[in-house]
Formats: sequence, C-alpha cells, structure tokens
Amino acid sequence: MLTGSFASSYHGAPRATQDIDLVIAPTAEQLRSFVRLLPRDEFYVDEGAALEALKLEGQFNLVDTRTGWKVDLIIRKSRPFSREEFDRRTIVELEGEDVPVATPEDVLIAKMEWARMGESARQLEDAAKMLRVRAQQIDWRYVEHWIRELKLEVQWAAVQAAAGVQPTQAD
Repeated sequence: MLTGSFASSYHGAPRATQDIDLVIAPTAEQLRSFVRLLPRDEFYVDEGAALEALKLEGQFNLVDTRTGWKVDLIIRKSRPFSREEFDRRTIVELEGEDVPVATPEDVLIAKMEWARMGESARQLEDAAKMLRVRAQQIDWRYVEHWIRELKLEVQWAAVQAAAGVQPTQAD
C-alpha cells in the first residue's frame, strides 16, 4: 500500500520527495523470495534487515542503485489501526498502473503519528494541506475515532488550525 508523501501528494498535498513509502504484509517466505528475486546489480536490499523488520514490525530499505531512489518498506503492524488502514486501502491508477493507496483519512492519521514520533512539522504541514483539499470528502467520525484511540489530539488540533478547517465546516 502506497503511503507517506506520495500518498498525501495523490490526495492533494504535493511535495517533492526522493523516497517512496510502501506498507507490506508478507510472510517470512514471501519476504525472502522478494529479496532474492531483485537483481543485485540494480537494487540494494539487506535480507537480514528485511527479516528483522518483519520480526519487529519495523521497516527496511530498498535502493535502486541506478537512480538513487529509496523505497521504505514498512511492515504492517498487527495493532487494530494498522490492520484497518491496510484493509481500507483503495486501488487507484497512477501512470497507467493500478496501485493500492492508503485512504485520505488513513494518510492524515499516519502523518500525525509520524509527527508525534519525530516531532516533524513537515508531517503536520502535509496533513494540513491534504485536509484543506479533501475536507468535504473526509470521514470525520473515522478520523476522530482513531485520533482518540491513538491519542493524537494535540497533532489533530495543530492540523485543523493550520488547515483552517473544523469538522462542523465540512459536514
């Protein structure tokens, strides 16, 4: 599932980036097969790091050695939000390809979580830009449910203030 800056750009908050964030939910054998199928002269990936990420529900990197593009492969966490976020992904057409993308609501929530973990203003700016564009389409109940569950009230208030949007204005 495409997430991160590419997903927020798709949903209305364009930003230049040199990496792609993908959430994956492989088995250990699927992950080993994936890593082994990549041509070593075109891609750098560490199988040990990939398997460790799977075990810890973390992330590992894949680098296209020709272009320098980095893909952050994020292992889907087993917690309720992450499972629901992954199940809600939608298929969109990008560059003529069908690509699973996180919903706008889930990208907003994920951006706020990243902001809380890294105290990154950029993540909140992305979320606010996206909210400005998508306010009328956002499932506010869904977002506010996960805001409470994940304790993101501070980040949510900052995003709404920056976007100049309140739930009552979008209903």
